[in-house]
Amino acid sequence: MSGAPRLGLRGRRSECQALDRLVAEAREGRSQVLVLRGEAGVGKSALVDYLMANATGCQTLRAAGVESEMELAFAGLHQLCLPMIGKLDRLPAPQREALAVAFGLSAGSVPDRFLVGLAVLSLLAEVAEKQPLVCVVDDAQWLDQVSAQTLAFVARRLLAERVALVFAVRTSTAGPGGDQLRGLPELAVRGLGYDDARALLDSVVPGRLDERVRDRIVAETRGNPLALLELPRGLTVAELAGGFGRPDARPLANKIEQSFVRRIEELPGATQRLLLVAAAEPVGDVSLLRRVAGRLGISADAAAAAESAGLIEFGTRARFRHPLVRSAAYRAADPEERQDVHRALAEATDPDSDPDRRAWHRAHAAVEPDEAVAGELERSAGRAQARGGLAAAAAFLKRATELTPDPARRGARAVAAAQATFEAGAPDVALELLSAAEMSPLGELHRGRLIRLRAQIVFARRRSGDAAPLLLDAAGRLERTDEGQAREAYLEAIGSAVFAGRLGEPGLLRRVAEAARTAPRGPRPPRLADALLDGLATRFADGYVAGAPLLRRALRAFRQDAGRRGDDIMRWLWLAWPAAGDMYDDETWHELAAHAVRTAREAGALYFLPLALTYRAAVHVHAGEFGAASTLIEESDALLRVTGNSHLGYASLLLHAWRGANAEVVGVVDAGAEWASTWKEGRAIGVRPYLNAVVYNGLGRFHDALAGAEEAYAFDDLGVFGFSSSSWSRPEPAPEPRRRRRPRCGSSRSGPSPAAPSGRSACWPGRGRCCPAARPPTACTGRPSSTSGAAGSPYTSPAPTWCTGSGFATRTGPPKRASTCRPPTSC
Repeated sequence: MSGAPRLGLRGRRSECQALDRLVAEAREGRSQVLVLRGEAGVGKSALVDYLMANATGCQTLRAAGVESEMELAFAGLHQLCLPMIGKLDRLPAPQREALAVAFGLSAGSVPDRFLVGLAVLSLLAEVAEKQPLVCVVDDAQWLDQVSAQTLAFVARRLLAERVALVFAVRTSTAGPGGDQLRGLPELAVRGLGYDDARALLDSVVPGRLDERVRDRIVAETRGNPLALLELPRGLTVAELAGGFGRPDARPLANKIEQSFVRRIEELPGATQRLLLVAAAEPVGDVSLLRRVAGRLGISADAAAAAESAGLIEFGTRARFRHPLVRSAAYRAADPEERQDVHRALAEATDPDSDPDRRAWHRAHAAVEPDEAVAGELERSAGRAQARGGLAAAAAFLKRATELTPDPARRGARAVAAAQATFEAGAPDVALELLSAAEMSPLGELHRGRLIRLRAQIVFARRRSGDAAPLLLDAAGRLERTDEGQAREAYLEAIGSAVFAGRLGEPGLLRRVAEAARTAPRGPRPPRLADALLDGLATRFADGYVAGAPLLRRALRAFRQDAGRRGDDIMRWLWLAWPAAGDMYDDETWHELAAHAVRTAREAGALYFLPLALTYRAAVHVHAGEFGAASTLIEESDALLRVTGNSHLGYASLLLHAWRGANAEVVGVVDAGAEWASTWKEGRAIGVRPYLNAVVYNGLGRFHDALAGAEEAYAFDDLGVFGFSSSSWSRPEPAPEPRRRRRPRCGSSRSGPSPAAPSGRSACWPGRGRCCPAARPPTACTGRPSSTSGAAGSPYTSPAPTWCTGSGFATRTGPPKRASTCRPPTSC
């Protein structure tokens, strides 16, 4: 068994290898004992989980010490041995009787401890005769005295049994368990190394984090995984990013923090003030702290007193004993003291090397609106956004808004702050800022931006058509002041109507598309958004055939500019990606999703990253990479819980459908679609029959699959319609699946067809020729043309085993969807 960490463990390769060796030795009949010893939260239980999950071929038993049961004799031993009670009758009579009395199974005098120990030893050996046995006792420091003594007795007498006995003990907690196990083989579990601790912190912080702030957190937590995971809970992205948040931004965490407050209040005044300076300076720059201490008249003795109290260390950096000490030190001071400290920090901070930190301290020292400070914060926000720090930019702009004296300028800054805050993943705060902006005298440009942003938030929370009228209103206002933004608002309105689908007002999508056709030309040269708007507006106003060439051109531009215009790719993925699916443009489909995830991570764009992860997961599903898809879906769901935006269920349902081995999956798909429809996302109604077609096709129920595909085909849902015409296989056996073939139409005529929604024709990208879809799809019975266009060659489609992944083309490079039979077969 390899020692590579599994179950998501970071930085535990050597520990996992030690546990793997322990199991291997036990399998060979060489008994093993190990005590995992470490502080609370360091990862002992995670290692125990790893051991239990990877003890293949072994029986496993697990117990845990319970603090409330420490006074109950034999409580821990009973918990461990209970699954083995059925084998008591195989023990020698004295041992059997002693253990039965100890466990309350029979009456008798107080059992002999020696006999109880021998009984447990014999019981483990008896169970291990049939199959190796791995026993784990977690939180062993809380075992009752008798259980701890007995298990230590057993551990010292295991010899040639196929048994591994592992204890997890907390170092800082006194208890009989920890004491009794001393002298047994130990593995010290320490905090994560620097790189792994940084990686773990990055995995739970919702957004970008300033390098120096990250280093300070890693240092203060000493790599303790639980501390790293718990620290961001309850903090917004702005409170974390760049350290541009106050340490008292949340209520008292618990009694531990309250105890730190009390300890700080008992210290001399100068020492308290020095701790306040260190708490307000998020990087731990010792030289800066010395300069500030000198400005505030704090003597060197104050540092010694703080270190003697065990609250902070002053080395190459200032490091609090625990992150809660930092917030407690800041909270213990009154507002005037905090302002004085921030003012001194601003004066001592170099404006050339760290202008943003200086601006932030000046902002917290301000007691009334100050345009100079607000302007400095606005410039800091621009620098933060340029380097991808959306959360820091949002924090700067929000504070700049609060400090702006002029009402009109305050309203404009509030709109900008709301935009950055929304993009950083805090829609509730963004709405508050928009409400504040509405009370200011806004010009036409900023009024249009405000309406547009409010519509964007409405759409993020309910992907329905509710946002479309707002976006059209915003577009009309912006036409007079900013043609580029007006065109973007029209594009977003089309997107809102697309997602409303069958649940939108009748004719909504066509009306929005026709309105978008009236949009001004926009900037020159055209941007990616402009090309996409032209393609989608034409597609939904004039039909698929008319729009297909424009969409292919737009998608080609998206691929070519993926490396240069990351922000544009990120902003318009939600429409470009399904359009690529409709065009059967697999390369663009793959590259856009991969690039968008990368860009969103780098920018800390939490409002967008869940969508990018969802689309990337869908690419993995279609490539048969279900594990990778599941991981991305879980990450997307976690981020949506942070931002409060509506759930993105498409990839999850897609994964269920393609994994489905029985008809019960249809119920899961139906339930998921019904859930999505509660916020009026009609596109989910179109996804449901398509996914059901996938499930039924995999089960060999081809008539049901065809019925599902026909239902999906009845409405022109972007990114669903094309898939629904390829969601079934013929029932007879088929040759080995190949890369998807696209039949070449025998005629180049085009035009709307009554049977094809929105004038949709079967158009095969790469051929340059389209033919109208004269009828809904039918089951494959014909002989479509080959890839080269030769008539009469048999079309190869995968056998109906898609749910096992065997219907996927195998090749290097971007994932490819499976080859499927694609009607119509002729024009």
